[in-house]
Amino acid sequence: MITSGFARLKSLLLGGAVLSVASGFTYGSYHLDKMSAIEWGSRCFYQNFDHLAEAKLKGWDFKLTDDSFLRFRKTYATGKQEYYSFNLRSFKDMDYLGNVSRGMLRIRTKADDVIVQTFNDPKGNVDSMSTTMRIPLRDMSAERVDSLFNTLLYLKNAR
Repeated sequence: MITSGFARLKSLLLGGAVLSVASGFTYGSYHLDKMSAIEWGSRCFYQNFDHLAEAKLKGWDFKLTDDSFLRFRKTYATGKQEYYSFNLRSFKDMDYLGNVSRGMLRIRTKADDVIVQTFNDPKGNVDSMSTTMRIPLRDMSAERVDSLFNTLLYLKNAR
């Protein structure tokens, strides 16, 4: 768990990086580039994903890619898979509904830009589009939520 002082510093630095979109951002000994943002965002999703929020969840995978995609896959014990993906250039906003212990991150896009697919579903496989991606999270301080928001904004504008 990161300390709140570090989270605030990181949030401030990420906010500054959003304002000065460039290939890299240097502030003292802290250097932020696209790969660092991808690594931090990915680590945040993995560390804070609440796998207990859904019954019978066997596995999950998050990917923030260097071509600005956020991909999220859930695999259930039955073999059913749910896959969500969107290009961060379509990122509009996000909300965190809950408390520090447990909540739901709701990421919104400009239009129906979230690809939603199911595989191995006994009710039939579905391909659709959505404006929202929902991710259950745990242990999310306000500073960490803010830092994740700023990271997604940075990646939205990074080339």
